Amino acid sequence: MPSEKNHQRLPRGLPDTSQPVDEIELDLLTEGLYLRYGYDFRHYARASLRRRILKLIQDEQLSSISQLQAYALHDKHWAKKLIRQITVTYTEMFRDPKVFVLLRERVLPPMASYPFLRIWHVGVSSGEEVYAIAIILTELELYKRARIYATDINDESLQKAREGIFALGQMQQYTENYRAAGGADVFAKYYVARFGAAAFDGRLKENITFAHHNLITDSSFNVFNLILCRNVMIYFDEVLTRRVHAVLYDSLELQGILVLGSRENLRLSPYADRYEAIDRNLSVYRKIA
Repeated sequence: MPSEKNHQRLPRGLPDTSQPVDEIELDLLTEGLYLRYGYDFRHYARASLRRRILKLIQDEQLSSISQLQAYALHDKHWAKKLIRQITVTYTEMFRDPKVFVLLRERVLPPMASYPFLRIWHVGVSSGEEVYAIAIILTELELYKRARIYATDINDESLQKAREGIFALGQMQQYTENYRAAGGADVFAKYYVARFGAAAFDGRLKENITFAHHNLITDSSFNVFNLILCRNVMIYFDEVLTRRVHAVLYDSLELQGILVLGSRENLRLSPYADRYEAIDRNLSVYRKIA
């Protein structure tokens, strides 16, 4: 039987050699992307990050995460492809219509007395939801005094959002969503159909500023009356979620409104006690302190 003297604990600071190789590869990949390009995915939710990276490896018929890392660190084309794979999110117009009913009926009308309305739409992806907000503001006659800042980490998605051109086949679903969200006008008046695509009215873009913003590394850049950050933090771990909540809090004026995604809440916010719920089920909150 081994003696107590020979059965000593490993010194602190030694690596955990039981960690699976692919977990080590994933750590090295995210660290490499941060050091090489400044994109910090080290605190993305692990399961989601792994799933997206493995999907790219499968699609590109690569052998391992290490091979993908080598390509991404030495070739900006591969880096863009990888970053796009990690950051792209699903979106649609008037997604979760009840949220837009709440915005139309209870959140935005009291802001009619504001001389100027500042809105930050975080993580707009390809832009469908920001055009939905622009439509509601137009119908409430608030658009002319509003400025919408539409931001995302993915530059390719931002470019698509700027163009405001979407597949015509999606318009039937978007029309149904619009009606469920309280829209009573003819939805087709907001776009022109041609060549199998729907180009949205350029007037909806007049007060929208599309800009690159990295929630992970960038700080607050203005103070807003309304912030929409829907289904963004579901991809983050607890550490990053707390940081993002701090940025959102710093960016929201007193009595400002924060709209999160249906699967998100204030549980990890350092400032949870400084909000009141307008509708907890829809994750809509007012900053009160």
